[in-house]
Amino acid sequence: MKRKNHALPNDVPALQALVLQQQTTIASLHDDLNARKSEIDRLLAQLAKLRRLYFGRSSEKAGRQIVQLEHSLEELLTEDKVQHAPVDGPAMLPASRPSPVRRPLPAHLLREERRLEPREPVCPACGGDLKPLGEDVSEQLELIKSAFKVIKTRRTKKACARCDVIVQEPAPSRPIERGIAGPGLLSRVMTAKYAEHTPLYRQAEIFARQGVTLSRATMAGWGGLCSNLLSPLADAVCDYVMDTGKVHVDDTPVDVLQPGNGKPKTGRLWVYVRDDRNAGSTLPPAVWFAYSPDRKGAHPQTHLAGFSGLLQADAYAGFNPLYEEGHIREVGCMAHARRKIHDIHVRHPSPTTTEALHRIGELYAIEAGIRGCPAEERRQVRETRSRPLLMSLESWIREKLTTLSRQADMAKALNYLMNHWQALCYYAGDGWAEIDNNIAENALRAVSLGRKNYLFFGSDSGGERAALMYTLIGSCKLNGVEPEAYLRHVLANIADHPINKIKDLLPWNLEIPAE
Repeated sequence: MKRKNHALPNDVPALQALVLQQQTTIASLHDDLNARKSEIDRLLAQLAKLRRLYFGRSSEKAGRQIVQLEHSLEELLTEDKVQHAPVDGPAMLPASRPSPVRRPLPAHLLREERRLEPREPVCPACGGDLKPLGEDVSEQLELIKSAFKVIKTRRTKKACARCDVIVQEPAPSRPIERGIAGPGLLSRVMTAKYAEHTPLYRQAEIFARQGVTLSRATMAGWGGLCSNLLSPLADAVCDYVMDTGKVHVDDTPVDVLQPGNGKPKTGRLWVYVRDDRNAGSTLPPAVWFAYSPDRKGAHPQTHLAGFSGLLQADAYAGFNPLYEEGHIREVGCMAHARRKIHDIHVRHPSPTTTEALHRIGELYAIEAGIRGCPAEERRQVRETRSRPLLMSLESWIREKLTTLSRQADMAKALNYLMNHWQALCYYAGDGWAEIDNNIAENALRAVSLGRKNYLFFGSDSGGERAALMYTLIGSCKLNGVEPEAYLRHVLANIADHPINKIKDLLPWNLEIPAE
């Protein structure tokens, strides 16, 4: 069956009107197609980013490493073809790899020596006497299973035969009054949850396999009582962190159960870090966490009410009132700005994204060379080498923005740099400032690992307890102190420790005796 053709008008004006109408329709469809394509690209970029966050490596170098691996594989395949091609002459043997050298076991570990003597006192071949010839020594690393023990304390009472006065030693103090848990058990539970990210129900299962039944409710109660006991110590860490000229701050969302309906809401953990080791400072670093039920700007404004100096953070609008007051100076995060470009580069690599990442990479290469140098030396190097690169980068960005559509993702990423350019460049004139806020982001990794295991906090008070424990454990890690040993010592002594000398129990001030 033949299809009927639509009749076309014979007069020229009618044909011109029809062509004009079709051109308008085609242009409209083309614009709609471009808009849909742009939206699809944006959604695909977001999907790729989420996949990397949940299933991929967190490092932004992953995409570049994949490309490098592909090139390396091609080179290896090429070399393999060349090596296996027929050649005249003797075959070349592959170079032998050096055998790895085993490191000696730590000297502080408990050692048990076992000596093996020959079974027969005389020579098995001729019956002659045996004389010493030396010995072979080898070491084996063994793990001793952790074990519970019950400490029973008997306090003998004695009475005076003349005046009937009763004499008895006072009961030793406990971390939890009339509680059965000793400082070692309490420190194990707290360290397992907040440093090793093991939920309480898993700990209960582990203890049950050792023959001890401890409910989650019991251990949760211990956590609350320990938090009350350790709160003066966390307050001292907060005072120390804020008593400086520069603080790194960041935040991360956490799920918190709402009372009544059992559904989670989104709370917030804020992190404040004092760490000037990159600028050659010998003062101990420290980290302070704070919990809030939401992300309102009033919370960081309250936390930083008494602070004055450099605030290294992202471009969160809640910090703006602090900058307007004048006693706090904004310092931007170049890693945050770079990440926006990198996310586009992973999805749609282009000469523009490659050039932008290369220019920012040159700035980071300079920072790697002066890490740990005195602040004044860092400032001089930055003024000499980083400042010209920043000026060149600014000119390049402004030029690129004239060629990109405002709706393009790359234009939005470059506009982010321009909108915060002054804060991003501040570090070039101050040796104490950093190029990015990775110090704070690194401190939040413990929270990210923890929420993948215990999923949510049971209440706002649970979030506050977590902030306190993250404060002490995080400060221990920054100062190279073993968290469990620290908590065990502190919980065993803090009840009898003078409150006006609480700073003596801070991780960097405390000498933990060897067990």
